[in-house]
Amino acid sequence: MEKLLLVYSLLFSLVIITCSATTYTVGDSSGWDISTNLDAWIADKNFRVGDALVFQYSSGQSVEEVTKENFNTCNTTNALATHGNGNTTVPLTRAGDRYFVSGNKLYCLGGMKLHAHVQGDDKSLAPTLAPKAVAGSDQNTATLPQSPSSKKNTHFSAGAANPARDALHLVYIAPMAAIYGMMKI
Repeated sequence: MEKLLLVYSLLFSLVIITCSATTYTVGDSSGWDISTNLDAWIADKNFRVGDALVFQYSSGQSVEEVTKENFNTCNTTNALATHGNGNTTVPLTRAGDRYFVSGNKLYCLGGMKLHAHVQGDDKSLAPTLAPKAVAGSDQNTATLPQSPSSKKNTHFSAGAANPARDALHLVYIAPMAAIYGMMKI
């Protein structure tokens, strides 16, 4: 019985340790560009609360977060957020639909827009799994270095990006180690 409890505890620990947020580079190596087929790019993506979208684009371009109505008409006059530094990270901190368009209306009408459906309603995850803002970056965003292989989704490290999860690991693993020591298996 003790060995079965230990096995289940170890399996549960592995599940907790492997949970992490994913950073998606919009458009992969093509980036946020008029030539990128964003409909094809997003087709197999499942965004979750705590993930992040990285928009990489050239100077003179921008990313605007807008309402659904403004998304449909490519209207950026009342944008919810405007980003223009060429390397913008948008943390997905809540479940629901998010709408992004090019600041250039002609590009937006040409398909340079993205509707991201974010799954999950656990609002307690958002502050601990979302990327931290960096001083001097766009409002509510963090600037991250470009990954050498943007075609693969990169996972946040288990370092400072997830301190609450790391604390949970310690709270869970420490008693398991104590139980293991008392059982003398």
